[in-house]
Amino acid sequence: MDPERQKSLDNLAAKTGRSVADWLDLARSCIPLGHKAGLERLKSEYGIGHGYANTLMLVVRSEEPGAAAAAAADPVDAQYAGAKAGLRPLYDRIIEAATGLGSDVQIAPKKASVSLRRAKQFGLITPATKTRIDLGLNLPGDADGGRLVATGGMCTHKVGLDNVSQLDDELLHWLREAYNRAG
Repeated sequence: MDPERQKSLDNLAAKTGRSVADWLDLARSCIPLGHKAGLERLKSEYGIGHGYANTLMLVVRSEEPGAAAAAAADPVDAQYAGAKAGLRPLYDRIIEAATGLGSDVQIAPKKASVSLRRAKQFGLITPATKTRIDLGLNLPGDADGGRLVATGGMCTHKVGLDNVSQLDDELLHWLREAYNRAG
C-alpha cells in the first residue's frame, strides 16, 4: 500500500480507536454503492472526514479484480492517447522544464493530470481539451493578468497552452517561481 495512504489509515485508527482492518471492512461494505455514495455513507454514518473516507474507498477499490492491471498502465500514456496525442510533445517539454528546476522535483501522474511536486505541489499539468493543456501553478498572492489566470482549487493560477512555443521566458519564470515557493 502507498505509504501516504497507510499513514492516513493509521491516523484514522489512532483517532477513532477502531482498527484499520475494521475501517477497511466498513469501506468494503460500501463498494456496491459506488465511490461517491460510499464516501457519503462513511462520512455520515461514521462521522469521519472526506479525506479519510476517500482514502478508505481508494484502498478497497484497489483490491477489486483488474485494479492492479489498470494501475500498471501508464496514466500519462492514457492521458495523451487518441485525440489528445498531439499534445504529448508539449507535455514532454513541460516535464523537461520542470525537472530542470532541481533534483527534488517529483512527477506524480494521476488519472487525469500530473502533479509537479517539491516539498508540496507547485504545478499541475492537465490535458484540458484535445488542443490545450492547462498548466496550473501555485502562486499565492500573485495577481492574474495576460495569460496567467487566477483560479480556485489545487493551484492558484493557470495558463492555457496549445503549442511548445508558448513555453517562453515568461512562463518559465512563473514555473520557477512556483517551484521556489514550494520549497
